[in-house]
Amino acid sequence: AVGYDLYCQMVTEAVAELKGEPIREPAEIKIDTPTDAHLSADYVQKEELRLEAYRRLAAVTSDAEVDDIAREWEDRYGAIPESAKALLDVARLRAECARLGITEVAVVAGDGFMGPAFKARLTPVELKASQDVRLKRIAPKAVYKPEIKMLEVPMAKGSDPAVDLVSFLRHLLPPE
Repeated sequence: AVGYDLYCQMVTEAVAELKGEPIREPAEIKIDTPTDAHLSADYVQKEELRLEAYRRLAAVTSDAEVDDIAREWEDRYGAIPESAKALLDVARLRAECARLGITEVAVVAGDGFMGPAFKARLTPVELKASQDVRLKRIAPKAVYKPEIKMLEVPMAKGSDPAVDLVSFLRHLLPPE
């Protein structure tokens, strides 16, 4: 009655509790991007299945988990429509944020005339001196504010913010 993923989570928590290990709560990550990312009722007809899919995506912490979800959707519902692909891209961004400890991403309108169409604000971000140098090299117009642990990154007009931010973060702060 609870679904396979929730069942697995409950078993993991129960085992950790019995062993006296702390139960790891998933980090709350807030992502706000101007992207048409959703599961349509045409693609996933049952509302409870759509809600379960959204819940699973909200809990991802790795690319492998997103890939598993994408394969499951293709198996269950057929070819993935663009709006659902965009949702998977946002989930990949969520996984990158989980990896780096970033809890908030907001893509907002930029300054317009001759400036970027959008800019992304990521918090909290802590860069070492070498990472700050890399930032200046790969994104010269990005602004790092260490006092408030915020990174502002200009976004190209017409770009896909989720895809571009994942690529940017992996380049700036590569996985070990």
